[in-house]
Amino acid sequence: MFDLYNRRINYLRVSVTDRCNLRCTYCMPEEGITLLKHTDILTFEEILGFIEVALASGIDKVRITGGEPLVRKNIIELIGEIAKLKGIKDLSLTTNGILLEQYAKPLFIAGLNRINISLDTIDIDSFASITRGGDLNKVFAGIEAAKAVGLSPIKINCVIRDNSQEPDALAIKKFCKENGLEARFIKQMELHSGSFSTVEGGEGGNCSSCNRLRLTANGKLKPCLFNDMEFDIRQLGFHEAIRQATHQKPQCGTHNLTNAFHNIGG
Repeated sequence: MFDLYNRRINYLRVSVTDRCNLRCTYCMPEEGITLLKHTDILTFEEILGFIEVALASGIDKVRITGGEPLVRKNIIELIGEIAKLKGIKDLSLTTNGILLEQYAKPLFIAGLNRINISLDTIDIDSFASITRGGDLNKVFAGIEAAKAVGLSPIKINCVIRDNSQEPDALAIKKFCKENGLEARFIKQMELHSGSFSTVEGGEGGNCSSCNRLRLTANGKLKPCLFNDMEFDIRQLGFHEAIRQATHQKPQCGTHNLTNAFHNIGG
């Protein structure tokens, strides 16, 4: 499946919830957010049906995101059903790690291949400040659980302000090297102004090779993170939404005035 700029589109990111058990300063406003109604959030049947059509259309790589995907009820069952679908070659999940100690083994057994963990600092006080109360020790326990069951690779997503030579980033780099983890440094983005850059240690942010579509928790298929364009899979139908999103995928990102990171899945 190729877009108009001859980019092969084979990667689908699926947000399964807009809810999260942390309140990171760069993701959520201090006063909180207006959450989606439960009736607006895609059901498991809708998610599975859409992914099945996407796989038949050329997608072979699926990442589950949120909010925080592990707060979605029965998420293990969803992962298991996705893993069974014909054509999937890579099934991954992005998490903040708070619940990972509990879920690492069930996720692996269900068929999850690998995992990304969002972690911006290994300083307990800084972590609590950034996340507005998060417990870093739970993340450390989650990382160890993921290593123990064999999820691989385990990638650490570290948000930086300017560059990866910042003190917290250097500490993350050292921590990853000592623990057999892969570090990825993501410059803090701003959807509304269109501020983004390529990911150090990853492929994201490079418009010329972008291969992804994003499905929001309420069923909007977005061809670009930094664009307001979206296609409602419930109104258009799965095939047509994929066709339009692929054919109208912009050459390069600009800005996104209608979404936020907590509801688009990053």
